[in-house]
Amino acid sequence: MATRTATPGAPGTDEGDKAVSAARRTSKQTDADLAFYSRAMKAPALLDAAERLAERARKESWTHTEYLVACLQREVAARESHGGEARVRAAKFPAIKTLEELDVTHLRGLTRQQLAHLGTLDFIVGKENVVFLGPPGTGKTHLAIGLAIRACQAGHRVAFATAAEWVDRLAAAHHTGRLQAELTKLGRYPLIVVDEVGYIPFEAEAANLFFQLISNRYERASVIVTSNKPFGRWGETFGDETVAAAMIDRLVHHAEVHSLKGDSYRMRGRELGRVPTTNDND
Repeated sequence: MATRTATPGAPGTDEGDKAVSAARRTSKQTDADLAFYSRAMKAPALLDAAERLAERARKESWTHTEYLVACLQREVAARESHGGEARVRAAKFPAIKTLEELDVTHLRGLTRQQLAHLGTLDFIVGKENVVFLGPPGTGKTHLAIGLAIRACQAGHRVAFATAAEWVDRLAAAHHTGRLQAELTKLGRYPLIVVDEVGYIPFEAEAANLFFQLISNRYERASVIVTSNKPFGRWGETFGDETVAAAMIDRLVHHAEVHSLKGDSYRMRGRELGRVPTTNDND
């Protein structure tokens, strides 16, 4: 009678059972290791991607490198998304307004091509500025916020405030001896937005502080400025034609300046009425 010889390592043998058990332990240990290292790297999207992409990788015969790249792409995309949201919150916008929500048919003084060019954010890379001039309601603040939000999503740190709020911030730093430190801190932001220049006139000290803010960023980092006054009337806001001229010179040397025109976007379609005359009561 022939004796069946077990193949070493086959199931049913001691070696085979040990091999199966080891394989199971290895699989469980691999999952545990993946979870541990993902937590250690603070990469939850990587863990989720690894689990979801593993079956697809097997079916489509991905190489190890292709699988790794796919997992890392998911983690990077998740970080960019979350990072963009965090940067938007940190910028302290008064409202969330995107370029996609802008009614471009109402814009006067800015073409679709110019808007698309601004949306590439090349001005931030070039450390240049953008200035929107025009009467209230013509879309200046919406444009500024929309560009700034896109900058946040692209990985840039942004700070937003009105001109008056920037002056208050700098004045507080100046009075505590921290002005230069504050300007240096702001210089690390690739983009700041200064909204509503011209709505409130500045005293001499405030004008000087604002000048230092613009001067400190000259050819170093970008500024988006909105104003309801043309440059020729900035002397009224800053109380000094010389200071205003020096500021404008630095602001527009490397800048795109767009003068917006038209009626208020906010008041479109509304009838404001008129004051009745005596004849109206007859």
